[in-house]
Amino acid sequence: MADSQRLDGKVALITGGGRGIGQAIARAYAAEGARLALAARTDAELQQTAQGIRDQFGSDVITVRTDVTDRAQVDNAVARTIDHYGVIDTLVNNAGNSGQIGPLWTLDPDRWANTISIHILGTYYGCRAAIPHMLERGSGRIVNMSGVGGPNDTSYDAAKIAIVNLTENLSVELAGAGITVNAISPGSIHTRMWEEVRDMAYEAGDMEMYEKGVQVTSGGGASIERAAELAVMLGSDQCGNLSGRLIRANLDTFEDIPANVDAIMAADTYLLRRVNP
Repeated sequence: MADSQRLDGKVALITGGGRGIGQAIARAYAAEGARLALAARTDAELQQTAQGIRDQFGSDVITVRTDVTDRAQVDNAVARTIDHYGVIDTLVNNAGNSGQIGPLWTLDPDRWANTISIHILGTYYGCRAAIPHMLERGSGRIVNMSGVGGPNDTSYDAAKIAIVNLTENLSVELAGAGITVNAISPGSIHTRMWEEVRDMAYEAGDMEMYEKGVQVTSGGGASIERAAELAVMLGSDQCGNLSGRLIRANLDTFEDIPANVDAIMAADTYLLRRVNP
């Protein structure tokens, strides 16, 4: 347990919370004293993650089976969290998938659209449902998950860049409302998603991405603990009024951010459109 619990008594709703990065964030939040609502499509993974957190940390955890591409299900997850706890302090929009690998014109359009839907609509639906409650309370933290794709990974890449733009614009809309919204790029972390990317890249003949997948899934990936630590910082009062920023867990020295929030907010630091004169 942390010596000083940054999320003591806070309530966090985490989508994609049954495995991978979402599970790591849930565990890090529990270690910092948070009460949790975990949402994901696979109930068995949710139950296993929730019970493990209860056993280790003694945390209050509820689970809500949720497909984030279904607006009604996301609305239900937010409503269930508020009904159980009376509040949502932090929303972590983490649910995602890997998309297809290959040249854009060769990909299945329905699968391409599904990846866009999971990442962009899932993030939008979560924000849309939780923000009115946060506005009523005059406080809240939103943490969105971004990332980096590239050639032959167009649906994932387009979706993740869109989330950064959404984050920046939403922070302007919420300026002065007591609600912060930031994005995390966690780096290439060994999760089931990267195992899928590795295998799809091999099938598509993208040897560069395949070799990257082999590296990531063989111990050469980014730290999942570091991504979870950044999510704790952005989901707590530690980050002050930092808002509208994209922080890279694997590249940025984010430990220095709390002491420099005013300077960061007055500059182009950690923005999508960075100006380098």
